[in-house]
Amino acid sequence: MGQKANPIGNRLGIIRGWESNWYADKKTYATRLIEDNRIRTYLNARINKGGISKIVIERTLGKLIITIHTSKPGIIIGKGGGEVDRIKEELKKLTGKDDVQINILEIRRPELDAMIVGDTIARQIENRINFKRATKMAIASALRMGAEGIKVKLSGRLGGSEIARSEEFKQGRVPLHTFRMDIDYANVFAQTVYGKIGIKVWICKGEVLTKRDLNPNFVGGKSEVTDRRERRDDRGGDRRDDRRGGGDRRGGGGGGRRN
Repeated sequence: MGQKANPIGNRLGIIRGWESNWYADKKTYATRLIEDNRIRTYLNARINKGGISKIVIERTLGKLIITIHTSKPGIIIGKGGGEVDRIKEELKKLTGKDDVQINILEIRRPELDAMIVGDTIARQIENRINFKRATKMAIASALRMGAEGIKVKLSGRLGGSEIARSEEFKQGRVPLHTFRMDIDYANVFAQTVYGKIGIKVWICKGEVLTKRDLNPNFVGGKSEVTDRRERRDDRGGDRRDDRRGGGDRRGGGGGGRRN
C-alpha cells in the first residue's frame, strides 16, 4: 500500500496542506481546476531552470495569489524585478484576471526538497553524467543536510542500454506507512537522446510530533526530530566547553594558591 499511494496525498490534512487553496461550487470547480493546471504547466515551462519546487495557488475575493517556492529566486525576480513583472502580465493574459499577485519564497535547503533533488539528477543525466554518480552525490548531500533517509528509483534505458530496467538506491529509513513522518516525494523525467528516464525521489525529514500549520506556504524549517537532535548536540557542546573550562580553573587556581 505504501508503495502505491502518493506520500504527499496520503498525508494531506495530517501534516501537509493543499497546494490549491480556494472554494468553488459545482459550476466553477472544473474551470478553476483546469486553470490551476494551466498556470503550473506554464510557469514550469517558462522558468524551467528556476529550481521550482512547488507552486501554491490561492483565490480570495477575485484575487489570484501565486506563491512560487524556488531555490533560485534571483532567476525568477530578474534584474530590478523586471522578470516578475513580465511573468505577472503574461499570467493576466493567461487567466483573464486583472488582480494577480506573485510571491516568491526561497528554499534555504534545496538538498532536502524532493522535486529539486530529482530535477538535479535529471539535468545531470541529460548532460551525460553517469546516473549512479549523480544519484549517490544527491543522496550524500541530503544525508549531510540532516535527512533521516532518502530513496531514489530510476527507470528506463539507464546508461543508454538496449533493454530498459529499474535501479533503486536507498540510505537511511523511509517509513511510508507512518503518517507522522514528514516524507517529501517527487516524480520527474530526464529527456535523453535514447528516451525518457523516470526518476522518483522520497526524502524522510523526520517525525512531526506537534500540530503543524497546514498552510503550504508555511516554512517551518526543520522537523521536530531534527530540532531535538540539534538542541541535544548544542547542550552536549556546552557541557564539553564547561568541562574544559573547569579543568582550566583547577589548573589556573580558581581560589588562588595558599601560602
